[in-house]
Amino acid sequence: MADNGDWVPGGLDTSKPSGARVYDYLLGGGHNFDADRVAGGRVISVLPQARKIAASNRAFMRRAVRFMIGQGVTRFLDLGSGIPTVGNVHEIARHVDPSARVVYVDFEEVAVAHSLLMLRDDPLSDVVQADLTEPDRVLGAEPVRRLLDDGEPVGLLMVAVHHFVPDAKDPAGLVARYAERMPPGSLVAISHLTGDHDPEEMEQVRQTMANSPSPMYFRPYDEVMALFASLDVVEPGVVDAPSWHPEDGLHDLELATVRGVYAGVGRVRSR
Repeated sequence: MADNGDWVPGGLDTSKPSGARVYDYLLGGGHNFDADRVAGGRVISVLPQARKIAASNRAFMRRAVRFMIGQGVTRFLDLGSGIPTVGNVHEIARHVDPSARVVYVDFEEVAVAHSLLMLRDDPLSDVVQADLTEPDRVLGAEPVRRLLDDGEPVGLLMVAVHHFVPDAKDPAGLVARYAERMPPGSLVAISHLTGDHDPEEMEQVRQTMANSPSPMYFRPYDEVMALFASLDVVEPGVVDAPSWHPEDGLHDLELATVRGVYAGVGRVRSR
């Protein structure tokens, strides 16, 4: 793990794993603790392809950002952004458009602390500590208003976050509440873990995370499709992550057959 330095908030309880830090571990990042690595090891033991599934999801996020840039989007709101590791949204976007603006949102203290450290000299990016299930709080935050609230289209990223949202929080309703506040021309990227392909293994993963601060809720295809009900889905629809706008390159070719994540992009409807 990376040297703690000033990315670990004082008083943080590191004895329990968090979804963001377990994901960081699966991606090969260095911002995780013993509890996260133990939980990650358990996930891998019951789901040997867990690292590839995580990488496949991250690759979808990269392609979605590039697609959005190609559609003229240069403002991004990344909900449940997690630990900023292995290719961040602002890095991907700025490779194409150096003027791209990004606001990261997460409730996890380590994710926010490290994002603030990483972005302290970046005037076009910022971070908000908030729960994505509170759209009014997120969209009313000063960094969001300062960097994104100028009427330009927004790329809303809800990548690998809804499987942390219980049914009681109405995941599809949350998408609709965000979408109705987005400017014309905005796009929404969503990915979601599923147990459709490996039900027994994914159930064991769910049990592994059940007593953590980040319990998980895997959903079947029709429930993932319901998240897009308020959007116009762009081609090729909601598909296994590697099948969404696949591109050449060894990294993606290695992940071409990985299943376990449904992904898609929707266009905000005109009002």
